[in-house]
Amino acid sequence: MQPSKAGKIAFKSARSHNWTAERVERLGTPEVQQLRENAERLGDAAVVALCDAVLEARPKAGTKRAASPGARKLARRLISRSKAFQARGVYLADADSGWCGVRMPEGAVVMSLWGPAVVSSEGSCSQLLWAPNVGGARPWSDTAAGQERLKHCKLALERGACEGLLVYGEHFDGECAEHNARSVYGADPECVIHCRVELRGAEYWAAWGAKSPGRAL
Repeated sequence: MQPSKAGKIAFKSARSHNWTAERVERLGTPEVQQLRENAERLGDAAVVALCDAVLEARPKAGTKRAASPGARKLARRLISRSKAFQARGVYLADADSGWCGVRMPEGAVVMSLWGPAVVSSEGSCSQLLWAPNVGGARPWSDTAAGQERLKHCKLALERGACEGLLVYGEHFDGECAEHNARSVYGADPECVIHCRVELRGAEYWAAWGAKSPGRAL
């Protein structure tokens, strides 16, 4: 994925006080390389050092396993998450942190499902949607985005069903979830999962009966 024109402009005007290791880490590799080039041209050694540290920690292109034909085909048809939701009649209030919405006027709940986190067993599939922040283990659950997810989980539980959009990407070490994403590749517009939301203890899960359509990238 090539950096957008807007991204290039932001990089050109960037200074070290605008960039942190966490922010650089969330960029795709081409974007980190673009940021480094512009920082070097501007003489911003701090940003150059941040980019070097992030690039050094990532797998080198020559060591990556070749993607399967199925994975390459899937990657070609992925679209942005916001566009995938719009195709289902839902317009996210925040395209960056919104992962669920309600289609009006019927009130159908539409949620994103993080493809790498789908659990498949004996022909049925499930994915954890929300769990309480017990002992500080899940701080995201207490954020505005986490509370929005909880609200939509409760609504879907009452309705008995929801629609799921499979989103693919790469997550940081730790929890395999969209809010822990290192990068988001996009959503599969050709796959809409009709699932139910189940309350398992204090956790909300999406579950469906067919074999997982998710494929690893």
